[in-house]
Amino acid sequence: MRDNIPLVCELLERMTLEEKVAQLCAVHANRLLEGGKFSEEKAKALIGNGIGQITRLFGDPSLEPEEAVVLGNEIQRFLKEKTRLGIPAMVHEECLSGLLSKKATVFPQAIGLASTFDPELVRKVTSTIREKMRSLGAHQGLAPVLDIPRDPRWGRTEETFGEDPYLVSRMGSAYIQGLQGDDLRHGVVATAKHFTAYGISEGGRNLAPAKVGERELREVFLFPFEVAVREAKVRSIMNAYHDIDGIPCAASSFLLTKILREEWGFEGIVVSDYEAVRMLVTFHRVAENEKMAAVLALRAGIDIELPDADCFPHLVAAVKEGLLSEEVINEAVRRVLTIKYELGLFEGIPSVSAESVALLDTPKDRELAREVARASCVLLKNDGILPLRKDLKSIAVLGPNAHNPIHLHGDYSYTTHVPSVLAWKGKEARWEPAVPTVTVLEGIKAKVSPDTQVLYAKGCDLTSSREEEVREALEIARNAEVIVAVLGECSGLFRQSLSGEGSDRTDLALPEAQRNFLREVHKLGKPIVLVLVNGRPLELSWEYDHIPAILEAWYPGEEGGNAIADILFGDYNPSGRLPISFPKASGQVPVYYNRKPTSFSEYVSCDAEPLFPFGHGLGYTTFVYRDLRINPEKVQGLERVTVQCTVENVGAREGEEVVQLYIRDQVASCVRPRQELKGFVKVRLAPGEKKTVTFTLFPEQLAFYDAHMRFVVEPGIFEVMVGASSRDIRLSGTFEVLTERVVTKYRHFASEVRVD
Repeated sequence: MRDNIPLVCELLERMTLEEKVAQLCAVHANRLLEGGKFSEEKAKALIGNGIGQITRLFGDPSLEPEEAVVLGNEIQRFLKEKTRLGIPAMVHEECLSGLLSKKATVFPQAIGLASTFDPELVRKVTSTIREKMRSLGAHQGLAPVLDIPRDPRWGRTEETFGEDPYLVSRMGSAYIQGLQGDDLRHGVVATAKHFTAYGISEGGRNLAPAKVGERELREVFLFPFEVAVREAKVRSIMNAYHDIDGIPCAASSFLLTKILREEWGFEGIVVSDYEAVRMLVTFHRVAENEKMAAVLALRAGIDIELPDADCFPHLVAAVKEGLLSEEVINEAVRRVLTIKYELGLFEGIPSVSAESVALLDTPKDRELAREVARASCVLLKNDGILPLRKDLKSIAVLGPNAHNPIHLHGDYSYTTHVPSVLAWKGKEARWEPAVPTVTVLEGIKAKVSPDTQVLYAKGCDLTSSREEEVREALEIARNAEVIVAVLGECSGLFRQSLSGEGSDRTDLALPEAQRNFLREVHKLGKPIVLVLVNGRPLELSWEYDHIPAILEAWYPGEEGGNAIADILFGDYNPSGRLPISFPKASGQVPVYYNRKPTSFSEYVSCDAEPLFPFGHGLGYTTFVYRDLRINPEKVQGLERVTVQCTVENVGAREGEEVVQLYIRDQVASCVRPRQELKGFVKVRLAPGEKKTVTFTLFPEQLAFYDAHMRFVVEPGIFEVMVGASSRDIRLSGTFEVLTERVVTKYRHFASEVRVD
């Protein structure tokens, strides 16, 4: 950054106030279109002498990717050659499960990525996304989501990495490093969001206030962001929409300046969530007009207003009226220009070739999408029915998610986010995906023997049913040897679907139409495999009691059907683990595993334990744990602790085990969680093979904020638990910390893991 300071200062000295403000504003790409092409006249009217960002260039439904590339090149040439200072634009786009563009590879939704428990695989995914984005001329990705959902009624649960701050931090760090790369001149600016505590909204309602104290805020909800800033070196942060204790996050200098910049040393840019600045007027009502909203947001620490220049253009008047110092604007502009230098945007005219569009979804990309989708699926229950034989005489594939490709996509894929193609398939009119997508029915047909008869009927819709469709499905099922029922949710936006942004639910059970349909199918007495395609934990008590096998597939993306078939027929041994707990009843929520001990009292009709706990997941082989060794057993405040064990595959198939390390502070000056994840690793073992897993725990991983808000490691006994889930603990022991240590700025955020 120091090398850029003279260049940034030179530009700042030459810029007018209006040009500075223009750097903090964004415009939609389609507002620069006139008659289907770039208009210099319109550009001048909209952007004056400069622009901060261009938004939704590749997610613009009016543009094909080839057209978006041409438009982006034209805009950059205009800015470089026909504006006074020649400052280029950053182009940003969504990339939660792949670049949000027509024809681009769609990977599993984030909750599925988290289920892999494999940060290196996530880094591989986002490295691929980075290449696609830069090849099209995009410079910033609005991901990852580092929110921690404590109430799965919240529709955006699917966008997260789950309920545990440690897991979220490891997945988020890998995501950021893959997207940004080793050199930002060839990378994409990652944007960690939503800052912060967005996933603990009141009542599970989107945008609702977060009821959280500072201790929990820092230890849980801020932790993944701190790791993103201090370890992964994320270059952009996006605020959350809601308020915390009456202060909207978009106007919180405590969050955006004191913690983010002063405590953590963040040097990147803060961008507003879409329309969050205007919402200070219309939603939170803490500003009387757009000008005061802009002043509040900029003072708090927001550098760029997205997606349009609604409020920030009023900053010119605010400075002239004495409401704001120009130096505040200068500081934001410095940060924006510095990022542009780091991206290499000043090295000639930023431009790319439209031919790169042909590389948006290559066979290699689809192979990776299938690999990740397989690893993201979690086998919740198996009474021995799985894996299925490929030479079965007949299989009935039923359910509303069995043969609808769009239902395999998460809410921030292009297909779900910008539905654009309506086509007729047989008797049904439905949206077609923007990239070829393999359904579960198609995956099963491609997997079984030529002599196997594959029968299909939808049976019911997601939330409704017709008697004739149910009757048709039951008739088909009667003639089948095995039934595969593919049920769950679909993803989308703002109550147009069952999950996704703005699609919050009061009930976590399968919709009544689907559960009733499954009950009728169950009455046939046939073997049933339930495949779930959904975006949040569901209440599955009846299903658990009556269905012999349940596979959680989340929204697995374009290769989802093939990945699911690979698991059902045993070509892949399932290795996914739950990043979030499943309740026994909706009224139990929240049921996250790392609650305080006092949160486990029983209800009149139910206990407080989840149906499926955090970390749970089955496979087709068996692993045993033995030989726990903790060294040393008594430590000073600065010493590391090694936790070692042996894991052996005693089954008949090769498989992967996710070895999980938890701790419990047995006595502390503040109430501590019942368990805390502090390490994990995925280990591949052949039949009869065994390996030694060694975790190195750093002392600051034992720390918490005490009564005086010091981040401290207290003396006392810590219990160590190693196992296959938060509930399936195989080995346990203790070590004792002898002296107190207050942790300052330097800090290890993760344990080190070695597999021998």
